Amino acid sequence: MKLKNATAAFALLGASALVLSGCAAAPDAEPTATETTTSAAPTVDYLACAVSDEGSWNDKSFNESTYDALLKAEAELGVQIGDAESNSPDDFPLNLQAMVDLNCDVTFAVGFGLIDAVNATAEANPDMNFVTIDGFSMGATNLKPINYAMEQSSYLAGYLAAAYSTTKVVGTYGGAPVGAVTAFMDGFYYGAMAYGRDNGVEVRVLGWDPTLATPDGQFMGNFDANSGISKSIAAAQINEGADVIFPVAGFQFGAVSEAFKEAGVAGVMVGVDKDIALTSPEYADLVLTSAEKRMTSAVYDVIAELSAGGMFTADAYIGTLANGGTGLSPLYGFEDKISAEVKARLAELEAGIISGEIDPMS
Repeated sequence: MKLKNATAAFALLGASALVLSGCAAAPDAEPTATETTTSAAPTVDYLACAVSDEGSWNDKSFNESTYDALLKAEAELGVQIGDAESNSPDDFPLNLQAMVDLNCDVTFAVGFGLIDAVNATAEANPDMNFVTIDGFSMGATNLKPINYAMEQSSYLAGYLAAAYSTTKVVGTYGGAPVGAVTAFMDGFYYGAMAYGRDNGVEVRVLGWDPTLATPDGQFMGNFDANSGISKSIAAAQINEGADVIFPVAGFQFGAVSEAFKEAGVAGVMVGVDKDIALTSPEYADLVLTSAEKRMTSAVYDVIAELSAGGMFTADAYIGTLANGGTGLSPLYGFEDKISAEVKARLAELEAGIISGEIDPMS
């Protein structure tokens, strides 16, 4: 395990938290950020590291998905892992520097908030490898972007939401007006509109309109889990008739479910990033489906290739329906509530998006 300058790394961290782990066991199922393992996989001399954004590793969203990938790589590949959890944007450059001081073989920077910091760190350390998740490279050849065409699966989610809705009013809102968020909202809007065109009915989408010269929508201004702001936005959309809501703002499913309950509306939610019905079963009866951003698979695959001796490249990874980087979760308890005709149409739409015949942004 590469522990070069570990003392300096801890000094740099300040309020943020850094964890180093040795080998761990291969579990029966993919590990989560709160699970531990018991038997060791063969050790590989490779140190894979990650820095979270402010959401923490236990955000039940994209940070946790990345940390799950580290745990899976540790258990199944035998690599060592290191991580730093950020409490504020001030921690981003310090935590990235801590990973440099640990001599990590690859460091994943999670979220668009770290774009500037990871680009600067990569430029300052050209002999080290970095990956930016939901970010982009400003030209560094040692920085690989991982991004997702989330408009694709979200288009299917929007179509399904409009089909399920009894009011034909659906809502969405975001954490911040950035591309990694609005891609979900774009697809959701256009998918819902497609259902309306297919069936000759009027569908309204609250919270986001990408067709305006300056797209307009509702945003929390943060990604704080189950916040009062989130609940108030959801409540306002419910008051306007929304019975399906797609919160693209981290883990807001408690806030939305409370808003539905207090309004006395039998509404449902569409999950984001993870399979929310599976990972948060307490909300399963309210989660119609989820538009998954499958970061665990992408991060694990990068680590697997590099730790086996593969060459690092700055070529971007784009998660799509075609490569399985994104997709809808199973319907679970809603399987019998969606008609065979709607399911068949969703399959046609997915095939059309993959072939390029359908543009999920129109």
